[in-house]
Amino acid sequence: MSAEYTLGELAVRLSARLVGDPGVRIRSIASLGSAGPGQLSHCSSAAYRAQLSASRAAAVILVEADLALWQGPALVATNPYLAFARATRLFAQRYELAPGIAPDATVDPGASVDPAAAIGPGVRVGARTRIGPGVRVHANAVIGEDCRIDQDAELMANVVLYPGVRVGARTVIHAGAIVGADGFGFTPDERGRLEAIAQLGGVEIGPDVSIGANTCIDRGALEDTVIGEGVKIDNQVQIGHNCHIGAHTVICGCVGIVGSTRIGRHCVLAGGVGIGGDAPIEICDRVVVSGMTHVSASIRTPGVYSGGVLHNTNRQWKRNALRFQQLDELSRRVARLERRLRAADDDDGGAVRGA
Repeated sequence: MSAEYTLGELAVRLSARLVGDPGVRIRSIASLGSAGPGQLSHCSSAAYRAQLSASRAAAVILVEADLALWQGPALVATNPYLAFARATRLFAQRYELAPGIAPDATVDPGASVDPAAAIGPGVRVGARTRIGPGVRVHANAVIGEDCRIDQDAELMANVVLYPGVRVGARTVIHAGAIVGADGFGFTPDERGRLEAIAQLGGVEIGPDVSIGANTCIDRGALEDTVIGEGVKIDNQVQIGHNCHIGAHTVICGCVGIVGSTRIGRHCVLAGGVGIGGDAPIEICDRVVVSGMTHVSASIRTPGVYSGGVLHNTNRQWKRNALRFQQLDELSRRVARLERRLRAADDDDGGAVRGA
């Protein structure tokens, strides 16, 4: 059944000031441009103020200063986007999954599954694994031996947890993610053939983490790979063995992080960032790395860091690329010219002093 709230109820739940009729019924959320009767919208940026007067939304979340641009009921919030985020969770529809163990699920006799957990069809649970109350495990997920999944965590379809993975409370792991596979560790023998280094650690995931679809997090070689509290990881991210990701850090899609990297708290790695160099890399707290940047050395000062080259027309790109290959020689030529200028200045100064 779809959620429905009065505007008065939403004001209380969102800690917002109500302007207008508290009895207005809200059944869903929509953008300013598409919202209609029974729908709540939000104005979280000055770029959308022009849409306020024409919107047909039943009510709008906005800041005090924008009230004059809107004639209907409103929820006034200090941070409209945060209030909007919280409102979306009230209307979100959970995937149906009844508590209990599906008839075709396979649970090892040595595993412990709380009666309030929901284990979907085709799921496999290994020996000595503990699954807490309110946990939801969707179809065909595989949970290895000696895992622990804490209260209200959710594993979507086809998630794979290798043995020795610990998942914190309220964490969500999306479809196809693989947690705890072997790290990429090999060393050549006397004949140059690669021998595997056994990966003996596990993976520890804190509470309130989100892990995107088809993301892979490798187990540690000796110690655990650690994902801190509240970390949000997008789709198709690769996190190597022994990495440590600090609390409330955001990792966007297609990021690749080499093993033994340590990333601080409240960092942001934008899409396509690559992290890896000649030595283990450490990134301090509150660092933002912009999209497609390659981080090859540690970052020890908070701030915004960028790399890569901005796009251009194909013709201009080729011309710039050719010049890029000449930068070393151009730098040497400039250095030689500077030395000659300094020498000439010294000669002129000596002539004046001699006079």
